[in-house]
Amino acid sequence: MDGKTSRRSGGKKNSKQAIHVVSAFAARQRLVMGQVAVGEKSNEIVAIPALLDMMAIEGAVVTIDAMGCQRDIAKKIIDKKADYILALKGNQGTLREDVELFAVEQKAKGFEDTTVSRREMVDGDHGRIETRKYTVFHDIGWLQERHAWPGLAGVVMVESIRELAAKVERETRFYITSLTAPAETVGPMIRDHWAIENSLHWVMDMVFRDDECRVRTENAPPISSRSSIWPII
Repeated sequence: MDGKTSRRSGGKKNSKQAIHVVSAFAARQRLVMGQVAVGEKSNEIVAIPALLDMMAIEGAVVTIDAMGCQRDIAKKIIDKKADYILALKGNQGTLREDVELFAVEQKAKGFEDTTVSRREMVDGDHGRIETRKYTVFHDIGWLQERHAWPGLAGVVMVESIRELAAKVERETRFYITSLTAPAETVGPMIRDHWAIENSLHWVMDMVFRDDECRVRTENAPPISSRSSIWPII
């Protein structure tokens, strides 16, 4: 799940905000499952539960960026008999800080004090080489006791190295998940999340020129946004 703003659908004269739509995209089937427009005085945290209520997701794995890393959202996913992988940033108190400290400490010890699974993936495209190392921490009972997160079963650390010419970029990201699956399963799922950007949002912008659309009045913006999806489906 992810949101996209139609940049020019807002208006300065009436101070109307640009329309922002949250979509549920089945990454491997390349299928839009549902959409919810975000209200002018709300955000994705409100729209995501509404979108979840629209769908039968039993057995699915829901991936959401840090905006959706909320206890209520995690609980709703679990209640609907699905699993989640949620990007972890600093919007949940000390949760990310505790996870990062633990991961760095265990990595320095060679992961000898915990149970992990690991997977490395290498991609090359347009002169760029990207190496991603996925480490899933399965022994996180201490974290669940401290934060009481609905359905929490594992923590994922993703270490990325991007090489382009003489430039090297390094990044470490963290995720929480209700899955007990190993890194060889969880890693591709995290990678698949980017399909909503590459196969949906990019297509809407580059093919259907969604960001250039100046439709602004009454119900036309959300209708225009949804109608551009149907050729993709």
